[in-house]
Amino acid sequence: MAVTRLKRKDRKNKARQNNKVRVIKQLLTTPVIKNVDVEELKARFATAPAASTAAAE
Repeated sequence: MAVTRLKRKDRKNKARQNNKVRVIKQLLTTPVIKNVDVEELKARFATAPAASTAAAE
């Protein structure tokens, strides 16, 4: 008895698995941010609008 292969389903399953692997690899390559200085970030945002408005004029 002949066996029918479901080629479209096979391609879809392989593509789905490849996408999952790609997403996992992307998540693993993103660096983890540690030791964030909140006060330094607030100081940057406080001075940033003044610099951008002076450049626009």
